Amino acid sequence: MAQLRVRPGAPLRGRARIPGDKSISNRFLILAALAEGESRACGWLASEDTMATLRCMAMLGAEIERPEETEVIVWGHGLHSLREPNDVLYCESSGTTIRLLAGLLAGQPFTSVLTGSEQLRRRPMGRVTQPLRQMGATVLGRNGGNLPPLAIHGGKLSGIDYVLPIASAQVKSALLLAGLFADGPSVVREPAPARDHTERLLQAMGVSLTCEDSVISLSPPTSPLRPLILDVPGDFSSAAFLLGAALLVPGSEVILEGVGVNPTRTGLWDVLLAMGADLERLEERVSGGEPLADLRASTVEGMVGTIIAGALVPRMIDEFPLLAVLATQAEGETVVRDAAELRVKESDRVATVVEELRKMGAQIEPMTDGFIVTGRTPLRGNLVDAHGDHRLAMALTVAGLIAEGETVVEGAECISKSFPEFPELLADLGAEVEYR
Repeated sequence: MAQLRVRPGAPLRGRARIPGDKSISNRFLILAALAEGESRACGWLASEDTMATLRCMAMLGAEIERPEETEVIVWGHGLHSLREPNDVLYCESSGTTIRLLAGLLAGQPFTSVLTGSEQLRRRPMGRVTQPLRQMGATVLGRNGGNLPPLAIHGGKLSGIDYVLPIASAQVKSALLLAGLFADGPSVVREPAPARDHTERLLQAMGVSLTCEDSVISLSPPTSPLRPLILDVPGDFSSAAFLLGAALLVPGSEVILEGVGVNPTRTGLWDVLLAMGADLERLEERVSGGEPLADLRASTVEGMVGTIIAGALVPRMIDEFPLLAVLATQAEGETVVRDAAELRVKESDRVATVVEELRKMGAQIEPMTDGFIVTGRTPLRGNLVDAHGDHRLAMALTVAGLIAEGETVVEGAECISKSFPEFPELLADLGAEVEYR
């Protein structure tokens, strides 16, 4: 089990380029295989999750090349070009991989089995399998189809008009992928906007898709899908941890280049500005239909607590462990509500964030659907556990940069799930971190 050792030290200073967006990198592999012709992605993220998707798509017959670590070429042969795999599709710990592939496979006239790590086999799948069954797919799994492994036999789907019970980009994307193979239009209604990378990529490929007032309508394609040429923007969810570190470590100023600033992803940015953070967007531009910018963060004192609830929650669902750390250094209370989804991520993020930050002296109380942090509270170094959760591991590392003494993050290897370069980039910016 790997450890990440962290001590407070010099200010963080400099510029860095964040690895490619995990959500877009995953979706590119799936959608490019359905196009006609050569699709190419530069700046593609090579992580545990995206490599799981790549291997699964290759087993389904996708023709994929990687000329370089961060460049991927997919030779697409059309909507109906996939073939039945000769083995179980192993999704590692990636919820995105298993849920999006469930939608894709619901439209295929063959049988597939999806499974993954012990951690993934505990994550709920009923939110995906139930509507796919309504569309006509046969989906079997443990606990009535709510837990992996999932066995899927698809084909002959009907369109669906579905109201999502929670805002979920993964469920929405699964239904849109299935909708490509349905016999009529599909409509997905969101309770609040969740990340919309699938919609943007489908539109770029020529799919008839509209988004209005959180209602997404898709008509099955009647002509071949156009291939994709992408420069994948930097992942905002990864950038957030370096930005957060720069806000907390005295005397720091960091600029992160080419980060995606899709508004469905930047809820944390808006919250931090409201709390008084010193943040700035530079050189805003658009690439491949996705907005991006260089992001600057500088240390600031006097941040104040806030309340996060409602539509903000899905726009920052991956950043709540970091927010909890930042809230320990803000004046007053920070309250998170309407975030019960945190209970079913890579870990129960409410329980694990509370447990580990309390070891470091934080005043944090759990709620059924969130937590309350009281600041400002000095943190002290300790032995903490990542619980197999990459976001928690990085948040605890950031906490260690301002804690008295040494912090040791056990199980830090899980960081490779989304941001393998995180320890190295932190060190390049001046942090005292040692990964071993």
